[in-house]
Amino acid sequence: MKILIAATPLTGHVNPLLAVGRAVAARGDDVLVLSDARFQAKFEAAGLRFTAYPDDGAAEFRATDLPAGPERYRREFERRFIDPMPIQAAALRRLIDAEAPEVIVAGSMVLGVLPLLLDTAPRPPIAVVNVSFLFLDRPDHAPIGLGLPPAQDRAERIRYAALKAGMDAAFANPVRAYADGALAKLGLPPLPSSLPHSIVVLPDLFLQPTVPGFEYDYGALPPGIRFIGLLQPPTPPAPLPEWWPELEAANAAGKPVVLVTQGTLANADFGELVEPTLAALADRNDLLVVATTGGRPVAALRGPIPANARVSSFLPFRDLLPRVSALVTNGGYGSVSQALAAGVPIVSAGLTEDKAEVNARVGWSGAGLNLATNDPAPDALRNAVVRVLTEPGFRQRAMALQMAFASRDAMAGILTAIDDLARSGPMRGGRTGVAVPVARSA
Repeated sequence: MKILIAATPLTGHVNPLLAVGRAVAARGDDVLVLSDARFQAKFEAAGLRFTAYPDDGAAEFRATDLPAGPERYRREFERRFIDPMPIQAAALRRLIDAEAPEVIVAGSMVLGVLPLLLDTAPRPPIAVVNVSFLFLDRPDHAPIGLGLPPAQDRAERIRYAALKAGMDAAFANPVRAYADGALAKLGLPPLPSSLPHSIVVLPDLFLQPTVPGFEYDYGALPPGIRFIGLLQPPTPPAPLPEWWPELEAANAAGKPVVLVTQGTLANADFGELVEPTLAALADRNDLLVVATTGGRPVAALRGPIPANARVSSFLPFRDLLPRVSALVTNGGYGSVSQALAAGVPIVSAGLTEDKAEVNARVGWSGAGLNLATNDPAPDALRNAVVRVLTEPGFRQRAMALQMAFASRDAMAGILTAIDDLARSGPMRGGRTGVAVPVARSA
């Protein structure tokens, strides 16, 4: 089978698609990957064919000339994901003509699939692998992005609706209009709903890499959504840090291990989370604190490293998390999912990108504490870490989610989805984006 994979050129978006590519190639499928050239070596090292489109740094764009708020987030979203849409769509169409893939598998922020889904021209079936929370429109009218838990009563639903009206005016409606304008330039109809909702409902299948217990109740879900569990990213080929035996010794002695990370995207300023966490726990000789700089040099951390802390640029989370007692994170979806799949309770603090929503789910699920800020104070971090380490309810809830994750084999679910789509044959979309099979010739 020929499979075309498309990945947004960000590490947290590339890794899940790299895992998919390896799995389908291992069973003998012919795989071609589309992403920015800076990830070419990573995919080719996995034995996958690769072709590039020019992202020109869009995926990492940060509007630092604007203060935090809807205007900044709108501009960042438009530049990162909507501006590349026509270029991605053209590249996908070129590869459909040249390669005739039987299935396209795309990351959820590869918006270049939307023109294909809205067009009436025949196309291969498309499966989208989400890299974040399930961003359907909420039945309680809460706006997406503010990190609001499910409404508990009518008064809260009314308040959420008022907040949504403001968010729609400041963010959701301008973003939808911007996307519709880009689609119009391609001669295509507008989106059938808000952009986040459209991303979920337009593809032939939408694969959500979590378990229902870590998602809100949306009522009856669109038929194409499948919860697949943890999509484990590949472990980078890097040696274990020289201090790894100290970690194993801490485990053997029953000494709690606290891991802190700001991920690989929102890590330009370690003063937001990593440095305050190291400072908050510096006097806790009964803890081992482990930090990763997400690929940046360890020297980027300001100030001395506390005696109870160990730091590395990269850490193999698959091997590390089973040895961790608590995770402190700004809310990267992949890190949070990996921690929960390992039964690790969480302290989260972050509001940028999708982090307010991810972190709201951490608090709502009972598996951790959401500090709901970009810059938590050391005292708040210290108190939160103590709570998740000493109050059993957090670990109990994390372990319940661990069992739910263990019951689902994400890669088997993805392979089944790909096979199901391949059997459906070519598809045709249209104004509503609802796909119908293209009649096969006799």
